[in-house]
Amino acid sequence: MHGMATPVAPLLHDEPQAAGILLPGTTQHSDQTNSDSRVGELILPNGDTYRGALSGNTPHGPGCYIWSDGCVYEGDWRRGLRHGRGKTLWPTGATYTGDYSGGYIYGQGTYTAGLNSYRGGWKLNLKHGHLGLQTYPNGDTFQGSWVHGQMQGHGTYTWANGNTYVGAMKDGVMSGKGILTWNNGDSFEGNWLDGAMHGYGIYTWKDSGYYVGTWTRGVKDGKGTFYPKCRGIPVTDIDDLRNRGVLPGAESQTHGSRILHSASSDMADMVASRNQDSVGISSVRSLNFEKTRSTNVLLERRWSLGVAIEKFLGRETNESSAIERCENKADSNLPILEREYMQGVLISEVVVDASFSNPLKRVSRRQKKIVKDIKKPGQTIIKGHRSYDLMLSLQLGIRYTVGKITPIQRREVRASDYGSRASFWMNFPKNGSRLTPSHHADNFKWKDYCPMVFRNLREMFKIDAADYMVSICGSDALRELSSPGKSGSVFFLSQDDRFMIKTLRKSEVQVLLRMLPEYYHHVRTYENTLITKFFGLHRVKPSSSQKFRFVVMGNMFCTELRIHRRFDLKGSSLGRSTDKVKIDENTTLKDLDLNYSFYLEPSWRQTLLAQIETDSKFLKQHAIMDYSLLLGVHFRAPQSLRTQASFHQAILPDRLAVLSEEGT
Repeated sequence: MHGMATPVAPLLHDEPQAAGILLPGTTQHSDQTNSDSRVGELILPNGDTYRGALSGNTPHGPGCYIWSDGCVYEGDWRRGLRHGRGKTLWPTGATYTGDYSGGYIYGQGTYTAGLNSYRGGWKLNLKHGHLGLQTYPNGDTFQGSWVHGQMQGHGTYTWANGNTYVGAMKDGVMSGKGILTWNNGDSFEGNWLDGAMHGYGIYTWKDSGYYVGTWTRGVKDGKGTFYPKCRGIPVTDIDDLRNRGVLPGAESQTHGSRILHSASSDMADMVASRNQDSVGISSVRSLNFEKTRSTNVLLERRWSLGVAIEKFLGRETNESSAIERCENKADSNLPILEREYMQGVLISEVVVDASFSNPLKRVSRRQKKIVKDIKKPGQTIIKGHRSYDLMLSLQLGIRYTVGKITPIQRREVRASDYGSRASFWMNFPKNGSRLTPSHHADNFKWKDYCPMVFRNLREMFKIDAADYMVSICGSDALRELSSPGKSGSVFFLSQDDRFMIKTLRKSEVQVLLRMLPEYYHHVRTYENTLITKFFGLHRVKPSSSQKFRFVVMGNMFCTELRIHRRFDLKGSSLGRSTDKVKIDENTTLKDLDLNYSFYLEPSWRQTLLAQIETDSKFLKQHAIMDYSLLLGVHFRAPQSLRTQASFHQAILPDRLAVLSEEGT
């Protein structure tokens, strides 16, 4: 989707009332002697002219007003104000033809500026009314309700590439209930907020299946169910969707929901935003539907294998409706998947019995879940550990930083928010102070770098401040990892594996601070960047020890799905193989150890390679050479094994069968 600016309303260069006032020194010519109603010409001192009907020295009736810069209005006047039908022509070539009232564009009319046009209702020079049709220069169109210059209420937005949104709008963005259909036949139907999927809804892949669940600001969040296309959505679930208001009622089904025959791809970063532009004579507000990338198929910020898995499980079959039997019996055995996401990351999956039956009897089915206790990497830091005091200091400092910056009203970052000077110190004496609590670590000094910038980055990456503090500073201890690289850095992991903390050298901190403005711009521009996500940069100086500088990062392997193989890929071969004899799930493999082929849809492959190239250019611009691509691989058991193998079951309180992977 390409966002193109268009004016909310053309405005006149000068106040129209000026044309109805005969100022001292004004020259006037008249074709009639009747002073009450005549046709004449007025020449104002500023160079503006009027010729037409006059009542005294005031335009009243049909007439033409020409501004000194070339702007022209020709039409009806009433007591010195534009009133009735008329036409305005700007020097740029933009025109408006339609109704005026009290000096304003008011009523029905058409505005045209090259390929940019609007036809519909107006109020006080702003688009206002139902069924207004806006055509953008790039071919996008919107037809629907406008309120005070903004898309507001029900409408249809159609992108030039064929994507279409039908539903509610608020302040120019998708908000409320609506259906977004992509040009490949996929669609999303459900709730929207500020241009992103938010709340309950349904993804439908044209050739794959359906996902029914909840979203939070554009990413899957919470529990949901994936139904293969050949199985469809059970009638009882469809009734539930109607009761929730996601689907229209049965009486309006013919021109309501699309859920039974098309649906959506995982493209959750549809953005509607406002932009500033200048059209005609005046600088006016404008609307902009944009997407962060020029391609139509995007990678999620927190991309998981979920989409590819769902595509595979729901491969196309013959179907005449969403609830009839599949003609292909092999596909009819594809399972229904009950899944749970955390901010877009798939964290658990339950495979429901493949045999189709009444969903009311679902609790009595034999259900499967691939679960196995996995030993978490690293050593838990307990009292007596060499890093115990450092961990306490780190947790205290982060808790103080986040607690202090979060209540401050969010704003855009400024130039003064960057650099080594955009930091603050705080002393943490062991016995506490007026600003800090008492603690069990040694006295230490805390330094926080660029707190406003990192606060905005955390929000940009959808990191909740409370969750951030609980993950790192909660009652659970951190885990220390042995250095996986040659840098000699120490790594810490939060107990929930969401965040990784790495110690840095002074020179590395300086590099990060120097590139931080461009980094902020890069991750904001390319939401799907593969570059490491940074959440905070800090320094601890214990009273009796050296300084420790560290950065808080996201852990890309944060998922309860089992990561069977993890790779560190640099695109080279020299020394790029592991020398470990015993390889387990925590072993970091290298380029020459990679003996798998990965197949992506052509558009996905192009998007991924383009993003890698963009990110690599960014790193090159900052003279960063030692970087790599981290890759995690999760092996799914073949369907035949999942349905035929003998599993060891444990019954949970909710009667779900939890199965180990023995035999898979």
